[in-house]
Amino acid sequence: MLLSERFTEALTFATQLHAEQIRKGSGVPYVAHLLGVASIALEYGANEDEAIAALLHDAIEDQGGDATRTEIRRRFGDTVTAIVDGCTDADTDPKPPWRQCKEDYIAHIPTASVSVRLVSAADKLHNSRSILKDYRVLGDALWERFKGGKDGTLWYYRSLVTTFSGVEVTPLIEELSRVVSELEQLVASCDAE
Repeated sequence: MLLSERFTEALTFATQLHAEQIRKGSGVPYVAHLLGVASIALEYGANEDEAIAALLHDAIEDQGGDATRTEIRRRFGDTVTAIVDGCTDADTDPKPPWRQCKEDYIAHIPTASVSVRLVSAADKLHNSRSILKDYRVLGDALWERFKGGKDGTLWYYRSLVTTFSGVEVTPLIEELSRVVSELEQLVASCDAE
């Protein structure tokens, strides 16, 4: 599959939307995450709408709520907007409490479309790989970045794996499961020391 100008436009739009945003505690430009999620989605079979949604998956949540949703719909259509909506934790300000937000997100996975599950799992795989990489360097200091701390973050990613796996087992879900298991094993071995 070749990507069209729509993908290029989405990349430019996502870069502009997230220009002032960096990854938690790392100083890495946020667009690196968006590129990573799009790359993973494409590697696991995403079509162009899904790849565009991967670039924009955090736009509504982090960069403008309903106004951004309207702009995504205008530029990229209903399909992309529906996928981005399905990947959005919360678009209200203030956001609901962290645990409630995560429980609600997990609860919607079984009824989400195949496209939403693909982009969501790509997002969670990129996040879990980043967490694993950073944990190897920072150890327990890493958990200060996350509202859920160590226990909440580990609970969330294990719950995601369990829920995704309950709906379907795909190579993407299997890879997410491997990364989360590796993180859990590393944390357990460090805790045992």
